[in-house]
Amino acid sequence: QVQLAESGGGLVQTGGSLRLSCVASGRTFSIKDMGWFRQASGKEREFVAGRNWSGVGTYYTDSVKGRFTISRDNAKNTVYLQMNSLKPEDTAVYYCTARLGVQYDNWGQGTQVTVSS
Repeated sequence: QVQLAESGGGLVQTGGSLRLSCVASGRTFSIKDMGWFRQASGKEREFVAGRNWSGVGTYYTDSVKGRFTISRDNAKNTVYLQMNSLKPEDTAVYYCTARLGVQYDNWGQGTQVTVSS
């Protein structure tokens, strides 16, 4: 298993920026992919961004393309989510996740992001 710890959430105004960090520990050598999901109040958890751990592939949901960037620092076992031009609809709890097998099966506790209008 992999343990994940997120940080960096907070309150920001529309148009502002935040950077989320996620530090992985445990069986990090088994990680194939890491990503970010989010869950707004009353809604289902949705995929936001993902990154292949050993390669260069990145992928995003359409609503954040051009505004969010996922990056990694393998030496620190850390993945980041740089969020720019934030909108009120980005308000959610953001979860870091890691995929060791077929699907994302390791999750962090989540960090709250609130964008005020």
